[in-house]
Amino acid sequence: MPETIVVKIGSSSLTSEEGGLNRESIAYFAQELAALHQKGLNVILVTSGAVAAGFKQVGYASRPKVLHEKQAAAAVGQALLMQAYQEALTKFGIVAAQILLTRADFSNRKRINNALMTIEELLRLRTIPIINENDTVSTDEIVLKFGDNDYLSSLVAAMTKASQLVIITDMDGLYTEDPRKNPQAVKIERVDQISEDIMKLAGGAGSAVGTGGMRSKIEAARIAMRGGVGAFIGKVQQPGDLELAIAGEGRGTYFDTQLDNLPMKKQWLGFHSLPKGKIIVDGGAADALLTGGKSLLPAGIRDIEGEFHPGDVVEVSSQSGETIGRGVVSYAAWQVQAAAGLSTEEVRRRIDVNRIEVIHRDEWISLR
Repeated sequence: MPETIVVKIGSSSLTSEEGGLNRESIAYFAQELAALHQKGLNVILVTSGAVAAGFKQVGYASRPKVLHEKQAAAAVGQALLMQAYQEALTKFGIVAAQILLTRADFSNRKRINNALMTIEELLRLRTIPIINENDTVSTDEIVLKFGDNDYLSSLVAAMTKASQLVIITDMDGLYTEDPRKNPQAVKIERVDQISEDIMKLAGGAGSAVGTGGMRSKIEAARIAMRGGVGAFIGKVQQPGDLELAIAGEGRGTYFDTQLDNLPMKKQWLGFHSLPKGKIIVDGGAADALLTGGKSLLPAGIRDIEGEFHPGDVVEVSSQSGETIGRGVVSYAAWQVQAAAGLSTEEVRRRIDVNRIEVIHRDEWISLR
């Protein structure tokens, strides 16, 4: 089975500040993708740019901020974007396939499994699937999206068990400070754990035509790493840069992981499911879940938030407020509240539950 590479390209790399597609940029990226494809790799492209490509064509003077205006711009821009990619890749004998996804697709296990089967078949047929968020039917996603498709690219990389995720940006990696403001800033070549200190190094907003910044890219790298996929964040501007990035010699920062790929059930639980509530646990229960391979028992529970029922997904957090994971709960919220802090024997005496574990370890995923 050929290795799969997921490449994410943002709006600012494909369009001008004034709006509209930069055909030279698309031709360049098509050539870079084709080089990987011709080496026998499976290539998946996650692209932004529909709104930026379409707002000028549809008649807006600047990138719109109102939801229905963004959706109108995306409806025009997505067609232009795919046409440009198709024309550029056809020169290399490659067929481009369009896949539009929303957050709701990922939260529905049947729909995302169908999407995965479609992607796998397209790769078998040696096409390049081109994935974008379905902005024209999104609701809050288009306003609250996870950084110009950075998050989407990490979900796709984990879902397809990719060998690597390449997130292309205008910065050549992560620095100790903003190198545009401090020339003494030092580039971080490799990261094997994304700590809070690493997150603090990330900047804020992206360009005028995009919505991503370095922080959203590091968040995407975190998701990819948790899914067993290494990531690269950096520049791809010159011929051969994408191959260098894949080979470990790119102009950017590498995010390494020793974790194995997650099965789809765990991916859905950790990244795609919509939690219905929260369970707060003490230090002993947190350690048991994170390092002991144990289930969550009532004795370690200190509090709950929200209203949930058996079979719902809930977040689990420490008493300091840190989210440590998610799981499928086997109790209703009122049962957890009643059982919190009690021993197993007490719970069995007082509460009618099907199983003593509030969250079984087989229905749990750590997000640390």
